[in-house]
Amino acid sequence: MTTRHKMLLGGVELLRERGAAGVTVDAILARTATPRGSVYHHFPGGRGQIISESLDLAGDAIAAIIDDSLADGPVAGLRRFAAFWTQILQTSDFKAGCPVIAVAVGGAPDDELAHKVATIIERWQASLRASLVAAGVSEQRAVPLATMAMASIEGAVILCRTTRTITPLNDVVDELTAMLAIVVPQRG
Repeated sequence: MTTRHKMLLGGVELLRERGAAGVTVDAILARTATPRGSVYHHFPGGRGQIISESLDLAGDAIAAIIDDSLADGPVAGLRRFAAFWTQILQTSDFKAGCPVIAVAVGGAPDDELAHKVATIIERWQASLRASLVAAGVSEQRAVPLATMAMASIEGAVILCRTTRTITPLNDVVDELTAMLAIVVPQRG
């Protein structure tokens, strides 16, 4: 792993735990045990560049997880996506959540990051919409369903961190699964 990539992963971890406000040059250096000169060498734009590129890395990684999860349809996809969050929450002792949502909730430090967050979330929802449509749900119905599912799961991750239990995520996935069993046409 290159020093640059190590620093970006450190940025993602800090975003997950502390939001954009917690991503400082000193925090990156402490998290990654890299020398101060590495920041200026790899990220001439400083803190802002690290946050932006860490957000890109996290958004792309989670998009890939969503896409892979949805390969067997929306219900299986939601369950796999929830399993991903369960692992993150439990292995971090409920200290880490979604780095993208952390930037959104914490207030993106600038308009460019706010736009980037919106684009990432739209990409995630588009994947879920496409999976719903592929499963036989109309495009018109898939739009609000994808929004509700994404908002529910991301909200549940926040509740899990707050309550320090996986119960909110399990509850949301169970309810979404029950709802999708009604909405998604049965193939047979």
